[in-house]
Amino acid sequence: MHWTTSPRSPSVGRVVLTKSRSPIRSNVGLKAVMAVTGILLVLFLVAHMLGNLKIFTGETAFDHYAHWLRDIGTPLLPSTWFLWIQRTVLLAAVLGHIGAATLLALRARAARPVRYTHRRKVNGSYAARTMRWGGVIILLFVIYHILDLTTGHLNPQGDPGNPYGNVVADFAPARWYVTLLYTLAIVALGLHLRHGAFSALRSLGQQTPAGERRARAAALVFAIVLCAGYLVVPFAVLTGLVA
Repeated sequence: MHWTTSPRSPSVGRVVLTKSRSPIRSNVGLKAVMAVTGILLVLFLVAHMLGNLKIFTGETAFDHYAHWLRDIGTPLLPSTWFLWIQRTVLLAAVLGHIGAATLLALRARAARPVRYTHRRKVNGSYAARTMRWGGVIILLFVIYHILDLTTGHLNPQGDPGNPYGNVVADFAPARWYVTLLYTLAIVALGLHLRHGAFSALRSLGQQTPAGERRARAAALVFAIVLCAGYLVVPFAVLTGLVA
């Protein structure tokens, strides 16, 4: 919070101090926070997906990759420190993304306190209308996913020395409901990303009718590719392709 001076009043003859909102707390600032944190999270999702796909290179290669993640930065950093730094940054990005989205939603609601009797149907995609509950589903799934394949508390094997075995045990045919839960969460993530990517492309200048069509197509392709990259692993285990 800082102070600004208003024009001198001719009748009073004095300068009046008024409070001005911090730029980062303005609507533009909050949207910038959402954009930056969203980019960080998307970059992580892409890198994480590519890492998951290494399971198709075999158990030895996948386990080696998983153990390599723990040793990034050594000997400059102690073992696993890079992972904890990464987790801290991601947690801050998630909290910043959720916080900015929540404040923007509350301000939008406060700006229109009276609901219309006959509300005009919003012309938007299904993803746009479900961003809020989709975000909640994704958050809950991330918590479950960490307890499952990171800490191992919810994993049937939970062996930190055998990441490949943990994945195979997690998505085994008998645990089809886990694959179903994973699929629903990834679909929610895809809808969220599709709308987020489309909004970002529009903000970058794709606001003509042709530009919006290109933005929608690019956002859809990106969401489909990312979803497919994540879903191919559990379904490969479920069908026995990876065992």
